Amino acid sequence: MILRIHREGKTILLVLIAVLVLINVAVAYFFSSAVVISAIISVVLFLAVLQFFRNPVRQIHTPDDNIIYAPADGKVVVIEEAHESEYFDDKRLQVSIFMSPVNVHVNRNPISGIVSYFKYHPGKYLVAWHPKSSTENERTTTVINTGETEIMMRQIAGAVAKRIVNYLSVGQEVEQGKDMGFIKFGSRVDLFLPLDADLNVEIGEKVKGNKTVIARL
Repeated sequence: MILRIHREGKTILLVLIAVLVLINVAVAYFFSSAVVISAIISVVLFLAVLQFFRNPVRQIHTPDDNIIYAPADGKVVVIEEAHESEYFDDKRLQVSIFMSPVNVHVNRNPISGIVSYFKYHPGKYLVAWHPKSSTENERTTTVINTGETEIMMRQIAGAVAKRIVNYLSVGQEVEQGKDMGFIKFGSRVDLFLPLDADLNVEIGEKVKGNKTVIARL
């Protein structure tokens, strides 16, 4: 399998390579006895950052407007009825996915439709599992209108993840499974679904973007 690198990581990786090369040249010149240790540390560091930006191919072969696919890799940490006050102002079924530093950090469209709402919110950097992270942390809120209903997806920064990228805009037509954003170094993604959605996951379950069915409408 060919390792694909997400576009958000290419500049960071090139800069990291340049910095590591300079450090190792300096170590070899001034501390030649430590050059092997320096090289090993550099390779480990580079591979650790590289895995943050991997972007595996995950095609949805049969798109289905009645299926909500996982928008991110991670672990389901919240399933509950919650009052969503930013857009819907009513109760929704919230499903939250925690993305650890070792997960793929690409975010994908859980369903096809038209972006009917988008907003970026600056905020705090509470740990992703904090109860108030969904409303107080830096985040983006995106609502996709399927023609039959609307699905909200919220990208949330955490204590480590402090850069959210979102490629969508209001009025844009999106396709289920395509990249919609990226959270650098992990964090959390919330989905807000209709209350009558038929859930297909449980608390603690590990999910994969474009592979795991979160719910059926």
